[in-house]
Amino acid sequence: MATTTARVSPLNSRYHKAALGVYLFIVVAHWAEHVAQAVQVYVLGWSLPEARGVFGIPFPWLVTSEWMHYGYALLMLAGLIMLRPGFTGRSRTWWNISLGIQVWHHFEHLLLLIQALAGANLLDRPAPVSIAQLIVPRLELHLFYNALVFVPMVVAMLLHRRPRADERAAAPCRCALSYAR
Repeated sequence: MATTTARVSPLNSRYHKAALGVYLFIVVAHWAEHVAQAVQVYVLGWSLPEARGVFGIPFPWLVTSEWMHYGYALLMLAGLIMLRPGFTGRSRTWWNISLGIQVWHHFEHLLLLIQALAGANLLDRPAPVSIAQLIVPRLELHLFYNALVFVPMVVAMLLHRRPRADERAAAPCRCALSYAR
């Protein structure tokens, strides 16, 4: 089913390429924070409380703020939803996979935030804990979650930039690379 530009907001037509660029920058910056924290722990040998990523060193509250983590999860979810109408065909399928994983990731952060606000942690743990954290430590889990969301999102963006003819015809935007003929 083709989506016409008239039925799609400017965010998913005229400004789709720019919006995807801004969104990708935010996602990569966040993921880089998680990677920096892992490097601090596993390469530099810092303890987990010392390993706060790049921005967490001058602003330590960023690492411990469930509001900040939840806000990012919500921003990520909103971006995936808002930019979704610009995708067609194979890229839409991969974008939907990323969206589905982010729905779960958002739920986990909502669970953490609720525990922090209520002052009552799951299974009487000393700190808020998500469901998957019962099996995988938080540092590794968030690296994994961010990778799980990031990889299909990037695949979607690459397919979106290099669509098949039918996908290009159905796309409401002009993100596709133009090919010299």
